[in-house]
Amino acid sequence: MNNIIVKVGLASCGVAAGAQEVYLALEQYLNANSRPVILKKTACIGMCFEEPIVQFVGSELGSIHIGKANPETITHILEDYIAGKTPAENIILAEKISGKHNALLANQQRIVLRNCGIIDPECIEDYEAREGYQALKKALKMERNAIIEEIKKSGLRGRGGAGFPTGLKWQLCAFENSSKKYVICNADEGDPGAFMDRSTLEGDPHSVIEGMIIGAYAIGANEGYIYCRAEYPMALEHLKTAISAAEKKGYLGKNILGSSFSFALHIKEGAGAFVCGEETALMQSIEGKRGMPTLRPPYPAVKGLWGKPTNINNVETWANIPWIIMHGAQEFRKYGTEKSPGTKVFALAGKIAGSGLIEVPMGIPLKDIIYKVGGGMKTANPFKAVQMGGPSGGCIPAEKLETIVDYDSITATGAIMGSGGMVVMDSGTCMVDVARFFLNFTQNESCGKCTFCRIGTKRMLEILTRITEGKGELQDLDNLEELAENVIKGSLCGLGQTAPDPVLTTLHYFRDEYLAHIVDKHCPAGVCTSLIQYKINPEKCVGCTLCARKCPVSCISGRTKQVHKIDQSKCIKCGACQNVCKFNAVIKE
Repeated sequence: MNNIIVKVGLASCGVAAGAQEVYLALEQYLNANSRPVILKKTACIGMCFEEPIVQFVGSELGSIHIGKANPETITHILEDYIAGKTPAENIILAEKISGKHNALLANQQRIVLRNCGIIDPECIEDYEAREGYQALKKALKMERNAIIEEIKKSGLRGRGGAGFPTGLKWQLCAFENSSKKYVICNADEGDPGAFMDRSTLEGDPHSVIEGMIIGAYAIGANEGYIYCRAEYPMALEHLKTAISAAEKKGYLGKNILGSSFSFALHIKEGAGAFVCGEETALMQSIEGKRGMPTLRPPYPAVKGLWGKPTNINNVETWANIPWIIMHGAQEFRKYGTEKSPGTKVFALAGKIAGSGLIEVPMGIPLKDIIYKVGGGMKTANPFKAVQMGGPSGGCIPAEKLETIVDYDSITATGAIMGSGGMVVMDSGTCMVDVARFFLNFTQNESCGKCTFCRIGTKRMLEILTRITEGKGELQDLDNLEELAENVIKGSLCGLGQTAPDPVLTTLHYFRDEYLAHIVDKHCPAGVCTSLIQYKINPEKCVGCTLCARKCPVSCISGRTKQVHKIDQSKCIKCGACQNVCKFNAVIKE
């Protein structure tokens, strides 16, 4: 019998869910018992909602992934698998038998995530076994301009948000006559609900590194930086391990693979400023200055890091490069649309059943992402909207669910593609509160350099806060739109220019909710605490006293077996009474 391979997903999501304990249980069991098993580590296959995930490969049953694995039962599952007995546990993916999420994965096309959840990200040999660094070997035998032309033919657009053609960006930098050039990977991911960069770097750091080496060779750069925020300790650890391994193998450093090309790669840890995701602010940070945007032109391709020509792409863009060089531009163009070829990675978060990381062909309808790839809604409430593009993105309503996912179609809705965050909301979400939440984030993260971004977003946030507190006026809606227009026009970088998008899209698609807050002093979703009341239905209250005992401010009174009352002047709207009531006697209005 061949060795059975057992892989435990030990990405951040897996570790947080208890995967380390599962791995230790397997390790201790195998140390104490002789079994034909090789225990390995991997990262996340994308189904974060099922972590911890363990994969078994090698028996007659074929590949099987077990979701929500636990230390108490995992060794029994292993013994069943060795014996050829189908485990009775939570089979989420399976090669030869039914796995409950097989369809979710089947509706994806994985290029960037091709190795995530499959290889050990800290083992360069695992990466090499799956075409790793073969694209680099191929590229070193090509003319530099031929590499750029291949990327141009692929139609790959920058996956960091703006969607600028990658090949053209490279060509502009390559044209510059300079003895010193840089390439940079922008891994400063800070959007609420986004974790595309983190998962890619945790699961397959070598694909990003290989892409950067190829890009550096194509434009004539000999030094590069990966700018990754310090809040991603596992991604940073895997990057450091991967860079060291690549240097030892001759893929990095002087005279790469015996060629005349040399390239050094460094890591710069960001301190968590969201504005450093903007490329000019990022370069300022690398140089040791305060991360603030600078005026363009000149663009980085002409005058970037330390005044030298610089090319900046994000994690997902770089990870596409080796695949395109190996398989060709035309193969890449088989996926996606004419103007938006290839695939796109999205982080699904919020009220969706299948939260996690997905990769789908461009051109797929939003509806298919939500229901075919994401598994539908997490709650019984119907879908209401999806927020795309991070805190500077917009909210797309249910009536726009047939919109296809490409740069032009998403922009037409008022949202933006962004780097790939998708926050799914149901009918229990207040859209005014959503706008306030995201504007609060961008207002806090504004570097303060531009007056309209610094002060305009502050005034907008104050208006939104008043509206959620029931103190809004109809004139506030006109003021919000006027302020938004001026913030967009008066801001230097993308943070300020797109900060009003959540407000503008919610005003456009959900204006009735704003009017309900202002005119009726009512929050239709029952979210804004200043506009809701908890009351006790006398026909259902049996006087069990549980609500009174659980109330943190003792605002509920009533004797045993008598109808209770809530003192509205003391109630803090926490909802504890409703949560504990077994008779549905507490209602929210």
